[in-house]
Amino acid sequence: MSFPSCFRTPKDSGSEELIPNNMGTREPVILNVYDMYWINEYTSTIGLGVFHSGVEIYGTEFAFGGHPFPGFTGVFEIHPRSHLELGEHFRFRQSIQIGYTDFTAEDVRRIIAELGKQFRGDRYHLINNNCNHFSSALTQILCGQEIPNWVNRLAHFSSCVPFLQRCLPREWLTPNALQQSITGVIQHERDSDTSPL
Repeated sequence: MSFPSCFRTPKDSGSEELIPNNMGTREPVILNVYDMYWINEYTSTIGLGVFHSGVEIYGTEFAFGGHPFPGFTGVFEIHPRSHLELGEHFRFRQSIQIGYTDFTAEDVRRIIAELGKQFRGDRYHLINNNCNHFSSALTQILCGQEIPNWVNRLAHFSSCVPFLQRCLPREWLTPNALQQSITGVIQHERDSDTSPL
């Protein structure tokens, strides 16, 4: 069985290639889905739900989120199904078993490290490169299965009907836009505090 070159280490590095575990242990690969209800209040009126997802394996859930710091991964880990660790705007919805993997826990960590180079926090985009894209990429590697289409429906529809993306507030789309929006609000508040009455 052949794996993508990005998951192989160079032969001269002394590291082993990632190979499935042949010890007969098969680990379940579970997709945990969360409602992002602060957005769903707006998008549900047009029949679209916005969901966050993470992949649970070996007792840890791996997910992807945005931040404004260039060069750093956006992949993080939480306790499985812990919406409180995600924040007050998330609510656990359901778990879906995607399949099984033969990769060991150590191999999974190395796969996550490689994916983290692709899924950098400053490259997060709600439509084009979001947590569900990460979850799907990870489940494809681990067990050859994509996540269910409905989990990332907004991104799919937006690629088919581009005006949907223009309907969303710019600061929802990328962490840089959100950071600029927050910075603008803070600067406005500072200017208001220092202006003479």
